[in-house]
Formats: sequence, structure tokens, C-alpha cells
Amino acid sequence: MPELDQPLFSLEDVAVARGGRTVLGPVSLELPGPGPVGVVGPSGSGKSTLLRLLNRLDAPTAGTVRLAGVDVATTDPCAHRRRVAMVFQRPVVLPGTVADNLRAAAPDLDDDAVAAALARVGLDADLADRDARELSGGEAQRLGLARSLGTDPEVVLFDEPTSSLDPAAAARIEDLARGLADDGIAVVWVTHDPAQLRRLARFVVQVDDGRITWAGPVDDAPQVGGAPT
Repeated sequence: MPELDQPLFSLEDVAVARGGRTVLGPVSLELPGPGPVGVVGPSGSGKSTLLRLLNRLDAPTAGTVRLAGVDVATTDPCAHRRRVAMVFQRPVVLPGTVADNLRAAAPDLDDDAVAAALARVGLDADLADRDARELSGGEAQRLGLARSLGTDPEVVLFDEPTSSLDPAAAARIEDLARGLADDGIAVVWVTHDPAQLRRLARFVVQVDDGRITWAGPVDDAPQVGGAPT
């Protein structure tokens, strides 16, 4: 395994509270890029909250989140989200055609660029004029990824993107995530499936009950790559 890179994200004493209850933290953590970095834990453990902090969909109650050394709270949220894209558990499909969905992120795309964006995620150019709501679940998830890539992000966050897909569609999304990391785009992937992390991740963060219980290379991770605990 190659040496892990310098930290991409760093969290310093970060906590998130809702309704008087702490749902995450306090957490101090460094995430290397390009990864993929995997975040694993049971439902309700704080995985998605951690991910949402990274692209400013949530703000910490306390502490600091940094991207490449810069406090994300000092950056414009929209500009930050163009750098740090997110692919959600349920694919977000906008009204209109597949091409309309891509142009929502990159309005200047011509037909050739639309075809290239679809090809990048393994979709046929013939889908460009189809009503996006007619796509299968796997196609819709790949469309969401293509739209996210339209802003030329430095980081793509995946929030359990394969949980509702069949195995073949899930494998395609995993392959796309690996390809992004190979191309130098940082990938952070949230899942509750340790087997998926063994296939994908170089570095693993384990979350339980709002706490980081372990972080390190996947081969050393308890119940993932190393000896079970």
C-alpha cells in the first residue's frame, strides 16, 4: 500500500449538538487524500453528520473543520460545495431531461460535453434527452455523480450511495469512486458495510455513538482489514 498522503481534512475538537443532545464528538481527526477514505459504523452513529460537516451542510456546535489547512467556516458555502461535492444515499433527480440535470451544475455544457460527462460515469449519450425521472436507481445515482463532477470538485463525498442498489449497480458506483481517487480526486465514502470498505478504502474511520472509535489504514482496522476485536 502506498504511503498515506498529507491531511486533506482536519477536525479539531469538533462537536455537533441538537436539541441539547450531543450527536457527534468531540472529535479530533485527520483525513488523508485522495483516499478513498471510508467511514463505517451502525445506523445513527454519526457517520452522515461527520460527512455533512465536510461540505458545510452542517456546521459544528464547537471546534474547527479545515480543508487543506483553511477553516471552512471562513469560506463561501457555495464555493466550498463546488470544491467538495456530495453524492447522497437517495439520488437527487431534478425535473427535466438528463442533460438538464447536468446543466444545473454546469450551464455552459454543449451536447458534446453532455455526452462526455455521461460517458465518464458509464452512461450512454442517448440518455441525454430522456426524462431523468425515468432512469433506474443505478442510472440516477450515476447521473447524480456526473452532475457533481460538473463543478470540477477536488473532493467527492459519498453518503451510502449503494445502499438501495442491486449488486451490479453498486459495483459500478464503487468502480467509479476508485477511478476518481486514481485520478487524484479525493473520495470519502460512508457505509455500514465493512466488506465494502475492504474493497474500496485505504484509510478507515470507525464511528459509534457519535465517537471515533478507530482511525487508520484499512489493513489494520478492527473488523475491516485486520484482526477482529
